[in-house]
Amino acid sequence: MVLTLQELNAASPAEALALLDGVYEHSPWIASQALAERPFRSLAHLKHALASTVRNAPADAQLALIRAHPELAGKAMVSQTLTAESTHEQGTAGLTDCSPQEFARIQQLNADYNARFGFPFILAVRGPRGTGLSRSQIIETFARRLDNHPDFERAEALRNIHRIAEIRLADKFDAHPVLGNDVWDWHESLARHSDPGYAEQGQLTVTYLTDAHRACAQRISHWMRDCGFDEVGIDAVGNVVGKYHAAVEAKAAKTLLTGSHYDTVRNGGKYDGRLGIFVPMACVRELHRAGKRLPFAIEVVGFAEEEGQRYKATFLGSGALIGHFNPAWLEQQDADGVSMRAAMEHAGLCIADIPKLQRDPAQYLGFIEVHIEQGPVLNELDLPLGVVTSINGGVRYVGEMLGMASHAGTTPMDRRRDAAAGVAELLLYVEQRAAQDGNSVGTIGVLNVPSGSINVVPGRCQFTLDLRAPNDTQRDALSKDVLAQLAAIATRRGLHYRLEESMRAAAAPSAAPWQQRWERAVAASGIPVHRMPSGAGHDAMKLHEVMPQAMLFVRGENAGISHNPLESTTNDDMELAVQAFGHVLHQLAKEPT
Repeated sequence: MVLTLQELNAASPAEALALLDGVYEHSPWIASQALAERPFRSLAHLKHALASTVRNAPADAQLALIRAHPELAGKAMVSQTLTAESTHEQGTAGLTDCSPQEFARIQQLNADYNARFGFPFILAVRGPRGTGLSRSQIIETFARRLDNHPDFERAEALRNIHRIAEIRLADKFDAHPVLGNDVWDWHESLARHSDPGYAEQGQLTVTYLTDAHRACAQRISHWMRDCGFDEVGIDAVGNVVGKYHAAVEAKAAKTLLTGSHYDTVRNGGKYDGRLGIFVPMACVRELHRAGKRLPFAIEVVGFAEEEGQRYKATFLGSGALIGHFNPAWLEQQDADGVSMRAAMEHAGLCIADIPKLQRDPAQYLGFIEVHIEQGPVLNELDLPLGVVTSINGGVRYVGEMLGMASHAGTTPMDRRRDAAAGVAELLLYVEQRAAQDGNSVGTIGVLNVPSGSINVVPGRCQFTLDLRAPNDTQRDALSKDVLAQLAAIATRRGLHYRLEESMRAAAAPSAAPWQQRWERAVAASGIPVHRMPSGAGHDAMKLHEVMPQAMLFVRGENAGISHNPLESTTNDDMELAVQAFGHVLHQLAKEPT
């Protein structure tokens, strides 16, 4: 029998509790408390009520919930005493068909995990797509999570329990994320293309205008045509541009601009950037299937470059759309000595046409971007979506501290001019100073002693500084304090330094009307609206310079890690993102022109 929200909302407390039986393993108290929030407006509302009940429960109740779950391929599976739900899940993942070697490995991992944490290893074995992880994926995840801090692992166990519950609810309500699955599958298919040296290792790396990058552009353009875009092309910097025309009767119709980048960092994840291409593609496809046109056009851009991995210049794709392509960049060379000009010519791009890419802001309503969060906030709050209030402003420096190389054994501690120690002291100051502001962040990502030796006091230390804050005033105050501290450290330690500013980007506050459209879309899904700044840079920062912009964040799995192969999100969260984007389109269509 397929359950409906109407039935659940109308049922007596006892009947409703029975309808949700088995969603959380041997823990009916969760459903009992969450049902107080009836009537549920959506399945997402129900999921959030259940997850919030767990999050607000005492620690001992949370621990009891974790311990109510069986071990993977453990005694309960062998003795066939698992619940029907667990039996189905472990069977879907193939755990009932383990080889003797796999079974022995899992048993050892179970023992090690229980000894370290005091509760069983919990993993949503049906995975982020809902179709089941492989046994090798399960074993790899098991081994990796053994190294986690106990507090982190406890939270990770609860997050996996919520994912298990989400999939069980989908089965009960027969509410499967069809559009989310399609968006998921596009990501998986596109991730087959990776640069040489990384592809062979199963790693994803797509840098500007490599063969893998150009293959991605072709793949995206083909999917856009399949989705029903009226115009699809690859422009003079390699952006993939799809246009869906406005309704014929819409006079002087403007265009909604959206999209994100399809290049990646080295050994990165599948969703950074690409989610912002595929979500609007799915919405356009649904409009096309319904034979529906809106009173405005939709332009989806897969930006060719955002990450700055092959060449120093960044935001080449979105920058070209606002007239910020610097011809001097064409002479930059990659690690193999290939200039950007040569790479563009090899790719068949028409460099002379780059100035023609600049858009007229008067022809556009604004720019919106969907992006995986790339952080832990939504994950910790058990929220699938978040509304971005501002993209942090940032400044970067490349520096070198200069001291005196000397013998590590014969140079007394009070007579050393240790360049690395000076940078290390600065690093600790940056950590402390950025924390004072709340949303400011500071990073020394490179700390390198050239030709360093175990028995030599470092005489040189190369370093970088990355400072970010939600507004420019806060960023500049952080930078001023850090540079003053750098000077003071150098003076006190008898050091000298060189410092060069390599990048400065203004903060990009979301345009209030567009942020509010995202907020209404999230609220319509039945979940609370969470507003948050973006610490990462995005293509929206560039478009912000010429038109209003606002972003929607989608929760990431694995504590929201990004720029990492573990970067992930689920088909259900992708489905909510597609629905939210569609809701924004619906709002715009109803607004007076």
